[in-house]
Order: sequence, then structure tokens, then C-alpha cells
Amino acid sequence: MEPVLQNTRFVQRAYWLIKLRWIAIVSVVVGTCFCSNVLAIALHDFALYGIAILLALYNVTMLLLLNHFTKDNNEVPYTAVKKIINFQISADLLILTVLLHFSGGIENPFVFYFIFHMIIASILLSVRESYLQATFAVLLFGLLILLEYLQIVPHYCLRGFVPRCLHRDGLYILGTFFVFTTALYLVVYMTSYIATRLRQAEQAHKEDNILLREKDRIKDEYVLRVTHDIKGHLAAIQSCLAVVANKLVGSLGERQSDFINRAHRRTKKLAGFVGMLLKLTQMRLNDKLEMDDFSLRNTICSAVAAVETKAEDKSMILKHNIEPSVDKIFGNQLSIEEMVTNLLLNAIKYTPENGTIEIDVKENTDSVLVEIADTGIGIPKDEVGKVFDEFFRAGNARKVDKDGTGLGLSIAKQIVQRHGGNIWVDSEEGVGSKFSFTLPKSNSSRSIS
Repeated sequence: MEPVLQNTRFVQRAYWLIKLRWIAIVSVVVGTCFCSNVLAIALHDFALYGIAILLALYNVTMLLLLNHFTKDNNEVPYTAVKKIINFQISADLLILTVLLHFSGGIENPFVFYFIFHMIIASILLSVRESYLQATFAVLLFGLLILLEYLQIVPHYCLRGFVPRCLHRDGLYILGTFFVFTTALYLVVYMTSYIATRLRQAEQAHKEDNILLREKDRIKDEYVLRVTHDIKGHLAAIQSCLAVVANKLVGSLGERQSDFINRAHRRTKKLAGFVGMLLKLTQMRLNDKLEMDDFSLRNTICSAVAAVETKAEDKSMILKHNIEPSVDKIFGNQLSIEEMVTNLLLNAIKYTPENGTIEIDVKENTDSVLVEIADTGIGIPKDEVGKVFDEFFRAGNARKVDKDGTGLGLSIAKQIVQRHGGNIWVDSEEGVGSKFSFTLPKSNSSRSIS
């Protein structure tokens, strides 16, 4: 089966050559005009402008050819694109040789522009192909100076730039050709060496990333099994403690009741932690969420209603503003509602009494922006970048609530990313925090990395 290019970078390099060629075309036209009219150097203007036009037509042809390969999907045949790049470099060398012929040949200092082509070839092609392109360039240049030396083809002397024509100066020709040839092969050797080492390093990084992802998957599967088992045992312990705490098996003394209630509360918190860890692990292992169109407006209103009582208990102002145009989006309604509810509960927990919490929902072109702002304790500046890490809790948050899990924001990040959105926080310690996230409005506008 023919290898298929998964990574679009190789195709982008082919387009990059086309972009460079447009720069070369403009440079030929501007350079010819400047040298002829300003520097008064004798040039074969008509031929040079004609080559620039042909070069432009050739570039358009290459562009259409590449577009033909890439128009249907991103999986482009590797060999086809590689052949196009090889052809482009060879054709560029041929065109450069013709340009040199009509602009002084060996007298033209731009002869060393061949080096740029060798650098490009060494970056884009294999070592063998790079040396073949270098050999082709040497043959082209050698043939040009030989034909001009033997006067088989006319020589267009750069009068006004060199004191005399040099195309018949044997020593100068041999010296220049020797330097030209050795320079090209040295450039190919050094560039290919660097490019090969970079490719090997890139491949090693890819293999390491694959290995790390596999190890991460194995770890998540292990955590999933362990937490599932722990959750079952905790549920049994919690049920037994609840029976004793509710005095269904007999009365308890005050001291006994106190210890049982403590154990029951701790077990309940631990069960909640294990449940969140289990949920996070399941999300990490499952690539997809079941998604459908749902009303974000109703979801936000439902989340606000769920926390209103807790906000009232702390005499807080809880406001929500939803733009009239916001309604249907594509996603998992249950996970979005749970995430918004948890973010609101966090804001209530870490905001002192009589504070303010405000949720704003705004419509963008392809997405919806949700912002949850509070006048709470804020996050220390040096810890803002860590709040979405698993198990991380800010130092001032631990003082307010010692029993937090440090998993809520990590789960929120997972949910938003699974929907193809982004989540971030702006915060100032002692002033408050604003958590913001975007959600694509439709399946077609999702961009999942």
C-alpha cells in the first residue's frame, strides 16, 4: 500500500516553495529594472522579463497541481508530493541557469544563489536526492560556462559591472567552477547532516510520546480498577456507619455517637473524592462524549437554580446574564451543567459572605463564551497557572476548605477540551477570580487537539 502522508507539514513545505518562487519572480523583475535603469548595467532585459513571465506561469501550474492533490482531503500521497518537490527544485535550478545565461553567466555574482536551492533540497529531500540535485546544479552550471567558453552559445557580458568579459578567461573559469562545486557539496553535506539529526531527534520524540501515552493509559486503567474497587468497599462501610449513626441497631452514648458521626462524615468525603477520581479517569480513557444539540440557556439557568440556596445562605448576590441570541449548542448537556454547577459552587465556597457572583454568557462567531466572576479570595499569582492540574489546590484555598480534592477544575478542563473549547482563569488574590471557557456552537466548528 502506498504510504500516505498523515502530517500536512510536508505539503506545507511544497506550498512554501511556491511562496518563495513568487518572491523570486518579483526580485527578478525589480532587479532587472534597477540594474538596467539605475546602475546602467547591460542586461538582456527582454529575455529576463520573458523568463519572469514563464516562471510565473510555471508557479501557477505548480499551485494548481498541489491544490488538485489536497482539495478532497488532508491525506495526500507522500510519493506524489515528493515528486512535485523534486521536480520544482530541478526546474528552479534549470531556470536559474537560464537566468544566469542572459545576465552575465559566470560574471554574475548571483551564481551562488544555487546554494540556497541546495539548502532547501537538503531540508526537504533525502540525503541521496540532495546530492543528486547538487550534481544536477554542477552539471548545469558547468555546461553553461563550457558552452559560453566554446562560443557555442552567445555570452551576454555584464558591461558596467565587470571591467572586461570573463567567459574566456580559463583560469578564472576553473577557479570559480572549483569553488562553486565544492561549496555546493559542502553545503549539502552540512545541511543534510543537521537535517538528518533533527529528523532522528523528532522521530525519537514521537516514539517517546507514544510510549508515554501508552504508559499513561495503563496507569489510568489501573487507577480505574482500583478506584472502582475502593468505591464499592467505601459504599459498604458508609452504609454500615449510616445504620449505626442513625441508631437503627440501638442507642449510642454521646462519645460513641460523636466518633461514629466523624467516621461517617470522613467516609462520605472520601467516597466523594474516589467518585471524582473515578470520573476523571474514565474521561481520560474514553475519547468521546455522547453529544447532541441542547439549550445552553436552559442549562445555565438550571445550574444557577441549583446553587441559589447556598448563595442565599451566605447573603450573596448571584446574577446571571445571557445574551438573547444564545440558545442551542452541540455537546453533552449533562457534563456541561455539572461543570457550570461545580464552578458556581467553588465561587460560593471561596467567596466571603455578602460577596457577588456573576455569570455572563456571550455569543461569538463560532462559539459561546461563558464567564463566572466572583469577589472571593482569589488565587496567588504564582499559582494561577497550576489550578487546572490534577490534585492541585491553591495555598489560600486549603485554609478555607481543608478537605477539597483538587480534581474539580481538572475535570472542568477535560470536559471543555472534549467539546473542542478552551478554559482559563484571571485572578487577583484578595480581589476575586473569573473563570472563562468557550464552547463551539456546532459540531463543524469544533477544534479538538
